[in-house]
Amino acid sequence: MSGNTFGRIFRLTTYGESHGPGLGGVVDGCPAGVPLDEAVIQRELDLRRPGSAAAGLAGTARKEPDTVRLLSGVFEGVTTGTPIGFHIANEDQRSRDYGDLARLYRPGHADITYDVKYGLRDHRGGGRASGRETVSRVAGGAVAQALLAMHDISLRAYTVEMGGVPADVVDPAGAQERMFFSPDPDVVPAWESLVHDVRAEGDTLGGIVQVEATGVPAGLGEPVFDKLDALLAHALMSVGAVKAVEVGAGLEAARLRGSENNDPIIPGGFHTNHAGGILGGISNGQPVVVRAAVKPIPSIAQEQITIDTNGRPAPLRVGGRHDICAIPRVVPVLKAMAALVLADVLLLQRRMG
Repeated sequence: MSGNTFGRIFRLTTYGESHGPGLGGVVDGCPAGVPLDEAVIQRELDLRRPGSAAAGLAGTARKEPDTVRLLSGVFEGVTTGTPIGFHIANEDQRSRDYGDLARLYRPGHADITYDVKYGLRDHRGGGRASGRETVSRVAGGAVAQALLAMHDISLRAYTVEMGGVPADVVDPAGAQERMFFSPDPDVVPAWESLVHDVRAEGDTLGGIVQVEATGVPAGLGEPVFDKLDALLAHALMSVGAVKAVEVGAGLEAARLRGSENNDPIIPGGFHTNHAGGILGGISNGQPVVVRAAVKPIPSIAQEQITIDTNGRPAPLRVGGRHDICAIPRVVPVLKAMAALVLADVLLLQRRMG
């Protein structure tokens, strides 16, 4: 299996499956002298962790502490410039819940495509295709954020829509402390009620997450094929649950006239930010703004129609412990992926300079 490494200079390689001994990775290319310890990474992992306060009723019943162990690349609280290895043990996997799935393909999952590609698959929670794989992305992204912080670049992410119910972005700064990472305190009860109803129906929900990066200097990103927005789209689309990505005004730009969509240039910057902080694939000094559309969790408690591994029709009701919505646990994952991109293009620009 290829495709397990992301980045060119700041590179993250990950390993592990949902029901194996654990997951982890190696960050290579991180400069020496970046303040880093396990607590820095753990803070980000706790935002994604099953059973976190932000997840509320939307989260899985699987209780993983997601405790990170640094294996290399850090000495006396700073990075050494050598590969940073980390490991996160699986401690609450229940593989027996997936016994019947060895002979059945789950709709909406990668079961059937893994079988076609490799001739075999790990049916225990989806193996490498499981959302649990993203724990390594969050850890790697925490390292990237530590590097970016040294250059006064910061990221935040929050939910702007869940189950078709939008939020007003009135307090994005407080979203990290709020259930579902909501930027709108008033929408939380509606989202809670929606999750409660959908859980009772044995169904699941999708949503939309916005990621913002501030302090990004102008000049990051390459023309043509390696545009900054293209790299961000690649990063966010590499998360299994993401089905669409927008930059700046996104789809709304297609409905605007040029006179409405252009960002007037004024002394000291720009008057608006429909471009999402990127022009010609290169950062323009404004906040970089991207959104990701997240599909409903495909593991639903309702009976579905599928086939078995011999191609015969078969009913399916997925057991096990699953999220009702990838939000909010996907929020720190998407922030991590954006951080990995920005760390990579920052180091590339410094090398060019």
